[in-house]
Amino acid sequence: MKLHAVKAGNFKLDGGAMFGVVPKVLWNKTNPADSNNLIDIAARCLLIEDGDRLILIDSGMGNKQSDKFFGYYSLWGDDSLDKSLKEKGFNRDDITDVFITHLHFDHCGGVVQWNKNKTGYEVAFKNAKIWSNNNHWDWATEPNAREKASFLKENILPIQESGHLHFVSRTGETFQKNTELGFGVLFVDGHTEKQMIPHIKYKEKTIVFMADLLPTAGHVPLPYVMGYDTRPLLTLPEKKLFLENAALNNWYLFMEHDAHNELITVQQTEKGVRYKETFTCNEIFN
Repeated sequence: MKLHAVKAGNFKLDGGAMFGVVPKVLWNKTNPADSNNLIDIAARCLLIEDGDRLILIDSGMGNKQSDKFFGYYSLWGDDSLDKSLKEKGFNRDDITDVFITHLHFDHCGGVVQWNKNKTGYEVAFKNAKIWSNNNHWDWATEPNAREKASFLKENILPIQESGHLHFVSRTGETFQKNTELGFGVLFVDGHTEKQMIPHIKYKEKTIVFMADLLPTAGHVPLPYVMGYDTRPLLTLPEKKLFLENAALNNWYLFMEHDAHNELITVQQTEKGVRYKETFTCNEIFN
């Protein structure tokens, strides 16, 4: 098995929304805001080479939305999914599986693209199975008013219409040790219904793809919960249990949204679990 970090782009989000009730004077120390109160956010995906499978976890925003839409998110840098795949020696047609942690636009937008004539949409990975889970799929296709702006029909419905959609089999357990993709998955509900957090065994290490359970290294303290979470009081115990296990077992946390920290570890302290150390993907994956 080989692992690769794949950069699908960078954007900015409101720091207050990203840290909920936590005062700016605190979160600005780890995630400094610009003059518009925006903080740097990455769309860092994970590519897994495993035998004859090439698995991509999440896909970034994609490029099919309008300039007005992207203007809300202050895109920056020149990273793109196609550019990053090419740097690793691959292209979209090589991908056999795309695993979507959840169907918010910044995680799944790259799965669907315009067709050649821009008359409709098509799956951007023509040879890949696209993986979700049935509980989250139902949640996303019949969205509540709060999340409706994050669940865009053009990102979701074409996956099913194309025949590429597959659901991860579930045993009913919160943590499922094995899935069809060869790695374990933790199901969490605080951010959105049945968000999936992959746990990958790699060279005697556990790499955990954090998605939105832990957006940045600055979110490690327990009360630092995003305003975007639909059930923040559920995020708290989910996050607490996860971080305690991560500290106990020295897991390496792959940061999808942290523009400046690729992998981190955490440790138990008198104040609870706290950030310990940052690593680059090259240090751990090579």
